[in-house]
Amino acid sequence: MPKIVELLFDCDNTLVLSEELAFEACAELANEILAKYGKSARYTGPELMQDFVGQNFRGVVTGMENKYDFKLSDEEREGYVKQEEDRVIKTLKAKAQPCIGANEELEKLYKSKKYGMAVVSSSALRRVVASVEKVDQAKYFPKDHIFSAATSLDKPTTKPDPAIYLHACEKIGVKPSECIAVEDSKSGTLSAVRAGIYTVAYVGSYHDPSKAKEVADMLVSNGAKIVMNHWNEFDKCLAEIEAM
Repeated sequence: MPKIVELLFDCDNTLVLSEELAFEACAELANEILAKYGKSARYTGPELMQDFVGQNFRGVVTGMENKYDFKLSDEEREGYVKQEEDRVIKTLKAKAQPCIGANEELEKLYKSKKYGMAVVSSSALRRVVASVEKVDQAKYFPKDHIFSAATSLDKPTTKPDPAIYLHACEKIGVKPSECIAVEDSKSGTLSAVRAGIYTVAYVGSYHDPSKAKEVADMLVSNGAKIVMNHWNEFDKCLAEIEAM
């Protein structure tokens, strides 16, 4: 049976209902990039989310470059990444809400003092911090236990690369096998699973039950150990993994 000492939470649409808000802002800038390079394709927020959910904007831009056959310079790409970060943070500070039940569960876990807790995200660190501060979750995490694949690593990356989870484990001082991750996307699940971390597939942010079931099945097929439909199921998920 695994001895779990640390809980690692994705942020977007796992702790904070931020994905749809962020992708609306992302789509506007993505379309500006496509227009600049003479590409006729255009995205709505939901369309961009469907193609790139779980990735940061650097991953979105790189994906568009590959898909539509154009190339930005490193300087241009990083400039767009900074623009997107500013736009999304402004939107999140105004509109972000916690995932239903997340704050109540975090409060319970924090008071129990049984586990360490950290946030492990693909998104830029400023964006993650702005999100958890807006929804009153920052108090549950040490400031140096909020990790970003876009910001915290020497070489920026994005999930499904396991680098950010391995980095978080190293900095916290735990083994991947001593952790549980909670993820809502394929890229996030693969990142955690490839790092050797027990992974809970959270589908509570999907309003359509058939979509939630589809995503749950997909995340389990990519290595998630158990599905969580609502945050009030987290205790049960923890117990099941600890009994494996």
